[in-house]
Amino acid sequence: MSYPPIAEHGLIGDLQSAALVATDGTIDWFCCPRFDSPSVFASLLDERRGGRFALAPVAPVRTTKQMYLPDTAILVTRFLSESGIAEVIDFMPIDRPEIVSDRRRIVRAVRGIRGEVELEARVEPRLDYGRRPHQVHVDGTTAVFEGGDQRLHLGSVSPLERDGDDVRSRFTVGAGDVAGMVLESGASGEPQAIGGGRVLELYLATATFWRRWLEQSTYRGRWREEVERSAMTLKLLTYAPSGGLVAAPTAALPEQVGGSRNWDYRYTWVRDGAFSVAALLGLGFTEEAAAFGDWLRRRVEEQRVGDGSGPLKIMYRVDGSSDLTEETLDHFDGYMGSRPVRVGNAAWDQLQLDIYGEAMNSIEALDRGVLGDWGVGHDGWSHIVSMMDWLCEHWSDPDEGIWETRGGRRPFVYGQVMSWVAFDRAIRMATSRGRPADLSRWVRERDRIHERIMTKGWNERLGAFVQYEGADVLDASLVLMPLMGFIVPNDRRWQSTMSAMEKTLVADSLVYRYDPAASPDGLPGSEGTFSLCTFLYVDALARSGRLDEARLTFSKMLTYANHVGLYSEEIDPTGEQVGNFPQAFTHLALAAAAVNLDRHLDHRRDSAIRSPAGPAPRG
Repeated sequence: MSYPPIAEHGLIGDLQSAALVATDGTIDWFCCPRFDSPSVFASLLDERRGGRFALAPVAPVRTTKQMYLPDTAILVTRFLSESGIAEVIDFMPIDRPEIVSDRRRIVRAVRGIRGEVELEARVEPRLDYGRRPHQVHVDGTTAVFEGGDQRLHLGSVSPLERDGDDVRSRFTVGAGDVAGMVLESGASGEPQAIGGGRVLELYLATATFWRRWLEQSTYRGRWREEVERSAMTLKLLTYAPSGGLVAAPTAALPEQVGGSRNWDYRYTWVRDGAFSVAALLGLGFTEEAAAFGDWLRRRVEEQRVGDGSGPLKIMYRVDGSSDLTEETLDHFDGYMGSRPVRVGNAAWDQLQLDIYGEAMNSIEALDRGVLGDWGVGHDGWSHIVSMMDWLCEHWSDPDEGIWETRGGRRPFVYGQVMSWVAFDRAIRMATSRGRPADLSRWVRERDRIHERIMTKGWNERLGAFVQYEGADVLDASLVLMPLMGFIVPNDRRWQSTMSAMEKTLVADSLVYRYDPAASPDGLPGSEGTFSLCTFLYVDALARSGRLDEARLTFSKMLTYANHVGLYSEEIDPTGEQVGNFPQAFTHLALAAAAVNLDRHLDHRRDSAIRSPAGPAPRG
C-alpha cells in the first residue's frame, strides 16, 4: 500500500465541505455534502477500500509541483515529464454558501503547457466510508454513481468508460489544450455535458470570489503571504450556513504514525472557534468574526445543565447539534496502519471548564462594539448570567482539561485560569453597559480563583505554574496566562514558569503541549510537538520583551509549513507533519502571533526612532 505524507496535500473547498488533493493528483479525502458527512473518497485512511479520484499522467513524471493561484484557494498541480508539461487545476465553486445545500462540485481542469502528455483519470467513489455499495451508469462523456440516497454526476470533456463500478478516462493534451471533469452531488435529472466554456466560467467566478474576499484583509505586516494563506485556510474550514469553524476537515489522521491517537476533528470546538474571533478581527475579517459570534451566541442560548458536562458542550456538529457518538471503522486499515480509525468524538460531553473563559473572551470582545451593530441583548444577557451563576458553583470541579485527556478528571490549572477570564469578562460586560448582575458574587469568585491558582497552582520547587493542582509537570496551555491578562509578562513567577517550560517542553523552538510519560493521559503512545503551542510561545516571548527570540522562533516555525503554506496539528521528531490536516487552531495561532509580533517589533522600531543615541561629542 502507498500513502502520501500528510503534508503532501493542498486543500480546496466551497464553505460547506472540503477535499484534499495530493501532490500526485489524487483526491484522497472528500466528505459529502458536509464536512462531518461520511466520506466519498477516503484512500488516505485505506488505500484499498477508501476510494479516490486520481488524475495524473500515464507515464512516469520527472517531478510534480503544487501551488495555489495567488490570492485564491484554487490549487494547481503541475506534472513535468520527458514528453511535456501539463497541469491540473482543482477547485470547488462557491455559490450562495450561506444556504444549506447537498450540491457540491469538484472541478478538475487539465491544461497542456508544453509538448504532449497522456493522462488518465480514475473515479472510484466508496460511499459512507466504504460501507455502501454503488452502481454506475456511463453514457459517452457523462456518468452517474448511485448508492442508497446518494447520487453523484460526473461530466467530462473526454469520453468515459466503465471499469466495474468505477469510471476511467484516458486523453492527451498538447500545448494550449484544455480538458477536464466536474464531479457533482445533489443534482437531479440527467448529468450535463461540461463543454461550452462552463469550466472556464466556474473558474473565473471562483477566482473572483476569493480575490474579493481577501481584499478585506487589513494586515500589512512582515508576513503577509503566510498570514493571508492562513486566513484563506480558516475561511475554507468555515461552514457558512452556521458560521461554525471545523477544527480540521479530516478524521483519524494519526498524531503518531502507527499509533492509536486518531481522532475525528470535523466539528466545531467552542475553544477553537472562540480563539478565531480575535484572529479574524485582527486581520479585518469582521463578517467571519460576527458569524462565529452568532454561532456561539446560539449555543449559549441553547445551554442545558444537568448532564454533568455543563451548560455548553465543548464541541458541536457544524449545524450546532451535539450528538457526536464515536465509532470505529474496523474495515479501514488506517493511515499507514494507524488504528483504530475513529469517526465521531467521544470527548463531546466532557467537562472542560476553560471553554467558558474562551467563549466569554470572544463575546465580550464583540460586545465592545468593534463590529458596530453586534451586541448582546437582554435575552442573550440573561443566558450569560445563568451560565456564570453555574460557573460560580462549578469552577473548582475537576475536569478533563483542554487536551481532552481520557485518564480521568483533575483540577487543571488552565481550566481555572480561563474560569477567571470568564468572570473578568462578564464583569466588564455588566459594568460597561449597566447590565443587571450579582457583581459582588462574580467578583468574589474571580478573586478566589486568582488566589487558588497563585497558591495551589504554583509549584515552588519547580518555580512554575503546573498542569494541575499538586502536579510536578508543566503544560504549554499556560502560555496564555499573560495573553489573557491573568498575569503581567514581567512578573517573577511568570518569568520563572517560562524558564521551566523551556527546559522541559521546548525543543529547538518547537513546543510540546505536555509530557504524556510524566503526566499519563489514559492513552498509549507519544506525540509530536504541538504547532498551536509553538505559535502561542512566540507571543509569550514577545510579551516578555524577548523580541529577537520571538522572531527567530516564528521564522523557524514557518519552515515547517508544507509546500503551499499549510499546517497539520503536530510535527513529529523527524520534522514531518502529523495529525489532522490542515488544522484551524494552528493557522489562527499563526495569524495572531504574526499580528502581535509585528506590533511589538514596530513599537521597538518606533521607540528607537524617537530616542536617538544623543548628540555627538564636541571635538
